[in-house]
Amino acid sequence: MNVLVLNAGSATLKFQVVVTDESAIAADSDRALVRGQIERIGGESVVTIRHNNGTSRTETAPLRDLRAAVEWLVAFVTSERSGTGITSRAELHAVGHRVVHGGERFHESVRIDADVHRAIESMIELAPLHNPHNLRGIEAARAALGDGVPQVAVFDTAFHHSLPEHAYLYAIPYPLYRRHKVRRYGFHGTSHRSIAWRWRTLTNRARQDVRIVTLHLGNGCSACAIHGGRSIDTSMGFTPLEGLVMGTRSGDVDAAMLDYIASKEGLTLPQVETMLNQQSGLLGISGLTNDMRDLLAEAHEHNDRRARLAIDIFCYRVRKYVGAYLSVLGGADAIVFAGGIGENAPEIRTQICEGLAWAGLAVDASANNALIGGREGKFSTEGSTLEAWVVPTDEELLIARDTFRVIAGIESPI
Repeated sequence: MNVLVLNAGSATLKFQVVVTDESAIAADSDRALVRGQIERIGGESVVTIRHNNGTSRTETAPLRDLRAAVEWLVAFVTSERSGTGITSRAELHAVGHRVVHGGERFHESVRIDADVHRAIESMIELAPLHNPHNLRGIEAARAALGDGVPQVAVFDTAFHHSLPEHAYLYAIPYPLYRRHKVRRYGFHGTSHRSIAWRWRTLTNRARQDVRIVTLHLGNGCSACAIHGGRSIDTSMGFTPLEGLVMGTRSGDVDAAMLDYIASKEGLTLPQVETMLNQQSGLLGISGLTNDMRDLLAEAHEHNDRRARLAIDIFCYRVRKYVGAYLSVLGGADAIVFAGGIGENAPEIRTQICEGLAWAGLAVDASANNALIGGREGKFSTEGSTLEAWVVPTDEELLIARDTFRVIAGIESPI
């Protein structure tokens, strides 16, 4: 099955075409024919295309909106120059969509019909920055490929449906949960699922034997405690603002600060919320950038105090969550790093792990330094009772597999 995977944002569209089926999933041999992203949708858009032979290129196209972007993409992937070998739209058998919020209704990936579409729309108030764009991606794919091509929604929140009540409820008046569904939903679920599945494949473990802490560390960051292959706690909450320090998001703060800052700075509460989402985190502490690579360079080359402080706060917060989740899990077999920072910053991994010697973790510096650029493997020493791994996340592959499974009626093993 040829699956077109779409991840639609406000002015961006990430895409991948994956060939998969039941035997390919079992053999871990499904593959991406082409992948890339379209940026600056709404004007002269920039398209980055990465082929499966390792080559890439960038071109521009005048794309007025998301529908035009998807139409361009479908025309491209079915053209000879795409290198996919797909020559007609009829050879795109299904579309899989990343949908950020599934609320309490969607516990797993589902085929999109009118009822599912309405349900995703009803959850816009829970994810106003994401679900509207996800819906537009669904509508654009339908316009480009017709009603006959099945589409599947894969929800970021679904993996965290297994959180127990004591983990997902906030200690606020209970009627607020009953009336407004104010609770921890968790995000990055597709990534944490992907990481957990790949780790247990690498270590040859059954799902019920998985007891790990996964760390998705990129511009957005989250931690997840996984027991028996199920999420039992996660750092993001009602929104993706809670938890770890991120590129521009603050992570955990005292809620009473919001009114205090608003009063002192002459801001409205929505303006303070925008500040916490867009002007905080690594950017806010350093005053320089939200990019960890640049902060590491500033700390080393210029001994910039605030760059170093941002790095230290980032690593401390991650280590604190890892310690908490080791307690929740009653110990773990491994900590697994993923995401742009998690996969490519050995120094950050070392700083996080250095405080975990009490848990039985020691870092093999040589192995750690070698794990960059998409490489996967273990970087703890052989004597460590708590292992440390790098396992690059592949959300698009998981979305493609879920799309096939939903259409074929096969239960997911993850």
